[in-house]
Amino acid sequence: MTPFISEIIGTAILILLGGGVVANVVLNKTIGNNGGWIVITTGWALAVYVAVVIAGPYSGAHINPAVSIGLAMAGKFPWSDVPLYILAQMIGAMIGATCVWLFYKNHFDVTEDGAAKKAVFCTAPAIRHTFSNVFSEALGTFVLIFTILYFTDATINDTQTIIGLGSLGALPVAFLVWSIGLSLGGTTGYAINPARDLGPRIVHAILPIKKKASNDWSYAWIPVIGPIIGAALAALGMSLLS
Repeated sequence: MTPFISEIIGTAILILLGGGVVANVVLNKTIGNNGGWIVITTGWALAVYVAVVIAGPYSGAHINPAVSIGLAMAGKFPWSDVPLYILAQMIGAMIGATCVWLFYKNHFDVTEDGAAKKAVFCTAPAIRHTFSNVFSEALGTFVLIFTILYFTDATINDTQTIIGLGSLGALPVAFLVWSIGLSLGGTTGYAINPARDLGPRIVHAILPIKKKASNDWSYAWIPVIGPIIGAALAALGMSLLS
């Protein structure tokens, strides 16, 4: 499996399971309806675990443009590979979001709340405040990338695996994302991943979803720029401490 295909599959699985847990909690007549924030954050953490297990041996399981950019800025990943990784991540995120819609289509159809349906695809602020929302996404991503930069440098098939130690090494990443969600996710829904938010947001705009909410493009730049700022600050912090 090539790194490009690996990032597509890994990111698609991430969004399938991550968006899937949101759908299970917020859409009408699901067995998991009203499961709450703990269920959502746990589901996203486990989604990351599964995605890293799958993609880790082949691409390092970035599954997030902020990870690719942060690692490149820290000198741990070639800049020349960043555009290809981001393209793969965007494609994977859009595939995953489409699969969530197909899987839960009957429940989308019986859900009247357009905002709830949009929440399956992308994030939104609890309180809209541009600086605070950017700060939330930047700080959450800073914690993500800064911690990842201190993960072990395992090797598989003579190729450096940037994140983790195979299946075992995926656990720290899952716990990291779980912690961020529980502690820092209440303000913006913790996108901390530009592809995770933008790719599904585009899919939400395209799909024929009944009574869907506005895509809120005026906010859409925040879960893209905020994580990139956080990744850049994490790389800078790593270089200052090295």
